[in-house]
Amino acid sequence: MNPRIWMLAASGALLAGCAGMAQPTDSAIPLKSVRGYHVGGERKTLSGLPIKEVRTNPQAPIRKSDPNGDYQVGQLYVQQFTLASPKAKVPMLLWHGGGLTGVTWETTPDGRAGWHEYFMRAGYDTLVSDAVERGRSSWARYPELNPSEPEHRTIDQSWGIFRFGPADGYAADVSKQKSYPGMQFPVASIDQFTKQFVARWTNTDAQIQSAYDALVQRVCPCVIVGHSQAGQFVYTAAQRAPDKVKAVVLIEPASALDPAKVDPARVKHIPHLTVWGDYLSDSALWTRYRNTAETYTNAIKKVGGTTDTIDLPAMGIRGNSHMVMMDRNSDQVARLVRDWLVKQGIEK
Repeated sequence: MNPRIWMLAASGALLAGCAGMAQPTDSAIPLKSVRGYHVGGERKTLSGLPIKEVRTNPQAPIRKSDPNGDYQVGQLYVQQFTLASPKAKVPMLLWHGGGLTGVTWETTPDGRAGWHEYFMRAGYDTLVSDAVERGRSSWARYPELNPSEPEHRTIDQSWGIFRFGPADGYAADVSKQKSYPGMQFPVASIDQFTKQFVARWTNTDAQIQSAYDALVQRVCPCVIVGHSQAGQFVYTAAQRAPDKVKAVVLIEPASALDPAKVDPARVKHIPHLTVWGDYLSDSALWTRYRNTAETYTNAIKKVGGTTDTIDLPAMGIRGNSHMVMMDRNSDQVARLVRDWLVKQGIEK
């Protein structure tokens, strides 16, 4: 077992009083501003497409719709919450995983406050974004601008991939669902959770990374917290802007960088934290993902960097799914993450 895991377990108890003061409450959150805007993207031109006739609503006359012309594509959307009196030295960027949007961070499926609110109450300015081709970022025409069709994840697929239970454990009838013992995810709210699924394109990584890099240049220095697919985007953003990223927190990264193709020493001054939930040994997929992430973070550690791990079951915290920030003990895990950020000197 990595000794850093046990050190974090001890420090979690030691620092609990500090972060405990920021537990979500019903009190108002004093804000300086709330802004929503788009970042990145480029203009694309189409020509030679047929003109169609459309009726935009039952009362409207039929009109011609000409798809030829200029389009703006490849941008991301971000909503920025600036506190009246932040406690953190830098803002926190929250990046979601594949087939999801910034809703990941906002509210749990069973209606509790998400990490977005938790860290605002802890004193962090927060920026919650929808990646390229997700949510309010919009999307490009298919197949003229984006040649690949999107993937749509089924509820059945999510059950196994997100480790709510065995791959064949989903059933529309809640009483027939098979979840893992001690499951922290509120599986009774699976329908509410899956309402936030969006189409996912598998060929837009370059555009996604470009938009994230533009966001970092615009708003950082910062802390970046990423989930699942965001792993490669967070790691790459730190590699490309090592002067602007002050800490990296990855919640179960599903992708990482090949240390043979990048310079781990370039980010050795940036502390990296990785959080892992339970039941990974039951999934060949997540065992592989973890090995990939640890190959990269171990390379950073080898050159003198700080790369810590919160292995929840190793710390005696059992039952967490892939959607750690939505699990019933999400505040407990958020407190451990904040404790680690305090140790890195992120707060004033």
